[in-house]
Amino acid sequence: MNVLTWLYDAQVSVAGHPITWREILGNAFGFASAVGGLRRRVWAWPVGIVGNVLLFSVFLAATVDASGAQVPLFGQAGRQVFFLLTSVYGWQRWRAVRRARTLDTDGPASDMPAITPRWASHAERIGYLIAAAAAIVVVQWVFSVIGAGFPAPRWYFWCDAWIFVGSMVATYAMARGWTDFWLAWIAVDVVGVPLLWHSGYYPTAVLYLVYTGLVVGGFLTWRRAGRRETQTENEKVMA
Repeated sequence: MNVLTWLYDAQVSVAGHPITWREILGNAFGFASAVGGLRRRVWAWPVGIVGNVLLFSVFLAATVDASGAQVPLFGQAGRQVFFLLTSVYGWQRWRAVRRARTLDTDGPASDMPAITPRWASHAERIGYLIAAAAAIVVVQWVFSVIGAGFPAPRWYFWCDAWIFVGSMVATYAMARGWTDFWLAWIAVDVVGVPLLWHSGYYPTAVLYLVYTGLVVGGFLTWRRAGRRETQTENEKVMA
C-alpha cells in the first residue's frame, strides 16, 4: 500500500512548481497516441487509453481537492472518461477496417494505415456542430452548478465546457476517420492551452502547445492521404 501511495504522489519540481509523474507520463502517452493517430495506426488507441487513465487521476484529484493556484477542471477530468470509452470504439473500428483493407493487398497488416481519411459529409458536419453547440450550453451550466463552491468565475466553466465538448467531437471524428477531427483539436487547443496555464497545469499546457504544431501537420497529412487514397480506390473500382 505504501508503494502504491508513493507511486500516486511521486512528484518532480520544475522551476519551483511540483508536478506529479502521473501528469508527465499521462501526457507522454497522450503525445505518443497523437503520433499514432497521425500515422493512422491502430496502436494509437490502446496507448491513448493508458494516458487517459493517468490524466483522469490527475484532474480528478484536483477537482476533489482544489488548492492553491490549481482550480478544478471538471471538463478535463470528465473528458478522460469519454476518451476511454471512445478509444475502445475507435480501437475496434480501426481494427475492423484495417482487416478489411488487408484483403486487397499482400503487404503485412502492421505496415498499413488503418483507415482512409475523408471529410465528414455536409449532413454529418451540420449534425455534430449543432450537437456540440447545444452540449456546450448544457455542460457549462452543469459545471457551474457542480463547481458552485469553488472560487472560479463563470467564464471558466464556459471554457471548460468548450474543451470537454470539443474533445468529444474530435475523438469521435477520429474514430470515424473524418479529417475534421484535426480542426476540432485546433479549436480545443486555442482555449485549452491558456486555460491550463492559468490553472497551473504547466506540463499539460506546454504539451498542448506542442500538440498544436502536430495537429496542423496531421491535418495536412490526412488531407493529402485522403485525396491520394480515395483516387486510388476509385481507379481500382473503374478498372
